[in-house]
Amino acid sequence: MMDIISKYTKYIPYLYFLSVIVYWFTNFNKMEGISAYPILLFGIPFLWQLIKPSRQLNFSLGIVFVCLSSYLILAYLSNLLHIIQWSESSKNILFYGGLLVIGNFIMSLWIVRNSIKKEF
Repeated sequence: MMDIISKYTKYIPYLYFLSVIVYWFTNFNKMEGISAYPILLFGIPFLWQLIKPSRQLNFSLGIVFVCLSSYLILAYLSNLLHIIQWSESSKNILFYGGLLVIGNFIMSLWIVRNSIKKEF
């Protein structure tokens, strides 16, 4: 049982990012219609990693998303320290997006860890 779990845990970050992209696409598709389809292009690298893994692409995806997540974490810290004055709607977006940012950061670190451990 543990062998099966450890075999498939390396795919969890890619499935997480694919699910976020599909959720993002469905929300935009309800509002925007056909102009939401380019969002699906963001899923190609993650789908490619599931089909034919590449260590270079894996490391690049991990580093890019760690940097993006770190930038968003800095936005949260500036909100907590009141460095920047945010509007009320911006504060709501920051509050509801907090779990997404933390999830993105953890999954990005997981991708980097997988590329360093040479699981692919």
